[in-house]
Order: sequence, then structure tokens, then C-alpha cells
Amino acid sequence: MYYYFIIAFQAFCIYHLFKHKNSFYWIFAIIFLPLVGCIVYLVTQVFTKRDSEKIQDNLTTIIDPSKKLRDLERKLEFTDTYENRVNLADAYLASHAETKAIEHYKIALEDKTQNGFYVKTQMAKAYYNTKNFDQVIALGEILKDHKEFNKSDVPFYYGMALAEKGRTIEAEAQLETMDRPYSNYNERLAFAKFLLSIDKSNDAKALLDELHEEMQNMTKMNLRIYKTTILEVEKLRAKV
Repeated sequence: MYYYFIIAFQAFCIYHLFKHKNSFYWIFAIIFLPLVGCIVYLVTQVFTKRDSEKIQDNLTTIIDPSKKLRDLERKLEFTDTYENRVNLADAYLASHAETKAIEHYKIALEDKTQNGFYVKTQMAKAYYNTKNFDQVIALGEILKDHKEFNKSDVPFYYGMALAEKGRTIEAEAQLETMDRPYSNYNERLAFAKFLLSIDKSNDAKALLDELHEEMQNMTKMNLRIYKTTILEVEKLRAKV
């Protein structure tokens, strides 16, 4: 079990290294100092100050869910900037107030000096959550040629929206881009369900088996985070 854990740990670190284009010298530490190298890489390159701040923000949100929204609303009232408006829209989206989020994202997009890609990706999620699949598809069409498209969540929402509209061939092509090892567990589970819905049981089973294998090597934290996903994967595997 220890051997397989190290292999999985190294695979994750190497995948993260290439995905984020970190310094190539890390690969030597990961391969030749398996446990120590992976731990050092994890601490210095994966866990960042931003992660700590996010945890702190999440704790504040749990204690007083509306505090963050109130603070951001006041901040926007005091200084009406693109960044403040997008931050407020993000907070609305996180609070499942999609209509308000979309309203602020639309206003933010009026600022033509900004790139707008991030805002449009967030709008795709908001529209998907409100089952406005036509708008999701429209945004997917606009964004699909952007260089950051495949690194975002848009292919998933775009693909799922296409599936809802019965455009299965296009949907499969988009959802397949989310099938990356040791990541996107929820999205890949949704892809497996989609494959089952179009009678591609063998492909669905292969994907579910991959997820099962990867989940055997999850950290305790990820086991807690993806508990529901893990249960769904095992339930589906038993049926296929």
C-alpha cells in the first residue's frame, strides 16, 4: 500500500508541475527523493498563502454567512470598481444568489478595458445553475477559442448544457476534456453518468474504474471533501 501511495503522490506532483508550468528541476526531487521531495513540493508549490486566506474566509462565512456579502456591498458602494463588482458577484454566486450575480457580472462586462474571460466563465456557471442552458451554450461558443478555455470549468458547463439540449456528440467532446487524472472528480462522475445515458456502458465503466483506483489513494481531507462523490462512484460501479 505504501508503494502505491508514493507512486500516486509522485503522479499528482508531476501532473501539478506540468499543469502549472513550475520549474522543471522539481521533477528530480519528486523522482529521486520520493516522499521528501513530494512533501516539499506540496508545501511550497501547492499549498500557498492564498489557500490559508481562503480557509479563513470560509470559516467566517460559516459563522456569519451574510457578513462577507455585506462587507463587499459596502466596499462597492464606497468604491465602484471592476474588481469590487466582480468580487461581489462572486460572493452572490457562492451564496446561490445567481440572479444578483449575473446582474453584477453584466455590469462588469460593460468595462471594455478588461479581458472579461473570467467574468464570462462565472456567468456560464450562474446560468447553468439557473438551468438557462441556451445562455451557457452561447457563452461556450464565445469562449471556446480562448487559450484558457480548457483550463477553466466552462467545458463542463458547456458540455452539460449541450447534453441537456440533446446535442450528444458535441457534449461528449466537451465533457471528455475534463477527464484528467487525479482531478475533476465531480465532473468526471457527471461524465460517466452522461456516458451511461447514451448507452456507452463500457466507456462509463472504464472511467468509473479509474475514479475508483484514484480514490483509493486520496488524502484524509479529500476523502471527507469527496465523500458523496466516492459513494456515488461505488454505487454506479456496482450497477454497470
